[in-house]
Amino acid sequence: MKTIEGLYYSESHEWVKTEGDMAIIGITDYAQHAMGDIVYVDMPEVDDEVNAEEEFGAVESVKAASDLISPVSGTVVEVNEALEDESGLLNQDPYENWIIKVQMSQPDELDKLMNATDYAAFCENQ
Repeated sequence: MKTIEGLYYSESHEWVKTEGDMAIIGITDYAQHAMGDIVYVDMPEVDDEVNAEEEFGAVESVKAASDLISPVSGTVVEVNEALEDESGLLNQDPYENWIIKVQMSQPDELDKLMNATDYAAFCENQ
């Protein structure tokens, strides 16, 4: 399982990369391995509000569907439209292929997330 130093991780297996008060959100390598071949990604619309620890979409694979849980609160400023045509990009490189970008309204919510080391330990206990 691959993790990347400098990212934030949630217990629901989303990662966050920050650029100022912008949060780039995707699913982790652990999540895409557990799901298998991803066939569809349900994403919010630009300008939608997302709330930390609440659903913002779903990922469907040949095995199951899994809700996407936002690690932070804010306004969606961009969705990865490439995933609409090729959702399998999440299997190829889940850290390169983000899902949404969010203008954070409460950046201090990042303090509740795990670093790469803590997330790797969390996954070992799953």
